[in-house]
Amino acid sequence: MANAPRLLDVGEAALVVEFGQAVDPAVHDRVLALDAALGAASVAGLGECVPTYRSLTIHYDPLVLDRAQLCRTVTDLLASAVPRPRAGRLWTVPCCYDPALAEDIEAVAAWAGLPAAQVAARHAAADYRVYMYGFAPGFAYLGGLTADLGIARRESPRPPHPANAILIGGGLAAVATVPMPTGWYVIGRTPERLYSGARRRTFLVEAGDTLRFEPIDAATFAGLEGRAAGGEIIARIEG
Repeated sequence: MANAPRLLDVGEAALVVEFGQAVDPAVHDRVLALDAALGAASVAGLGECVPTYRSLTIHYDPLVLDRAQLCRTVTDLLASAVPRPRAGRLWTVPCCYDPALAEDIEAVAAWAGLPAAQVAARHAAADYRVYMYGFAPGFAYLGGLTADLGIARRESPRPPHPANAILIGGGLAAVATVPMPTGWYVIGRTPERLYSGARRRTFLVEAGDTLRFEPIDAATFAGLEGRAAGGEIIARIEG
């Protein structure tokens, strides 16, 4: 079967169900459908399930649930788990594209042959699907970047960026939550915290949600930054 997923071992206590090779909403819908089906199945010995762009990693206790049994369960659920576009939430996230906060926007503008303001406008005009968290707490990997901003990743990392940087690189977009060196380009910053260990809802958005970035100026950023630092959620859920 051409579209049958591959079942791959990750050590002795995890199984990867791989649905494809592309960053594609239809592939991701299949990932999320299996994730939801496993969550509803109450399988003894099943641990955390981790969705990615194109696969689902299933952690399990091999002393309770053996691999063959897990594979049978997955196969049965795949036959009944109908992938549907996930009715995720639509978030509007404030983002400042001022070069003082968007440290690499001029470099991206030079690469794209556009004014920096046009780079910001085109980035803000797109809708971004949240595909997964990874790499660092709350680091959200996004799809939906337009091809005209598809700059390649850097050949070597740039110095650490500030927290809550908005990134692009390699045809993808991301929101980074903690300072770190990166091969991505920083084209904005949000005062919102997608991750906060002090908040009841530690991770603000979920895989399958959609983000829209709302341009704000530096003065507005400063005001919202203070409110977000106090624990207020400043991103909005639309509808």
